[in-house]
Amino acid sequence: MNSKLITQHSKFSNVRFGRLLDWLYPPRCRFCGDSILGRDDCFCFRCGERIRLVTHPLCSACGRPFLDTGGDDHLCGSCLVRRPHFVRARAWACYPTEDGDDHPLREVVQRFKYGRKVSLGKPLGRLMAIGCRGSLPERNLNLIVPVPLHPKRLRWRGFNQSAILAREVSSQWNLPIDPFVLLRSRETPPQTQLAEEERRRNVRRAFSLNPEKSIEGKTILLIDDVYTSGATVNECSRALMRGGAREVYVLTLARTV
Repeated sequence: MNSKLITQHSKFSNVRFGRLLDWLYPPRCRFCGDSILGRDDCFCFRCGERIRLVTHPLCSACGRPFLDTGGDDHLCGSCLVRRPHFVRARAWACYPTEDGDDHPLREVVQRFKYGRKVSLGKPLGRLMAIGCRGSLPERNLNLIVPVPLHPKRLRWRGFNQSAILAREVSSQWNLPIDPFVLLRSRETPPQTQLAEEERRRNVRRAFSLNPEKSIEGKTILLIDDVYTSGATVNECSRALMRGGAREVYVLTLARTV
């Protein structure tokens, strides 16, 4: 049997196995538990309708969507005043900032990140990889780098959520990944309760390039879970550019608006 027939047989077997799994264990919405169409989905239709996707027009640099639905993409006020160290950042959906624990995206991200539901990383990573396809120059990208955690935080949490998301993007986009390029060289307090300027000061010089790694002339795709002020990914991008990267692009699952 030649290699082409083996590949086709393998794909057919995988499809049959997936259908068998769906029959034995019907796929469920990761938020409400209702049935969903297929195992590759994350949310049911009803929950998906509550998630606001990032759409144009948006900032051509940081990807912030504008309230005005007319017009073309352009730089936002923040990027005009202080251009980021990355070329472009894009996200799949808007992260809800209002109080409450009943929003599908926020609840599932919280379960993944703080509830240690590591299995949620794959469907969430697939959402950002498929949903953001075409928004970044995939053919020009050379390497995927996830935002690192400080070793103390990594030991406490047990996993790096950005690395898990990055692995799925790597699989979907067929790009190599190296989670050891960036180091979190300084431990910092959580960004959650800090104002925007405090966030920038908090992560200043907190990241460095691993001296055993070379990214000279490479175009990097930096992966994080949620883009809030952009301070973390901007500081990571600064470290990558100082380490010899040609360009840095940023991809996140969601971003606050």
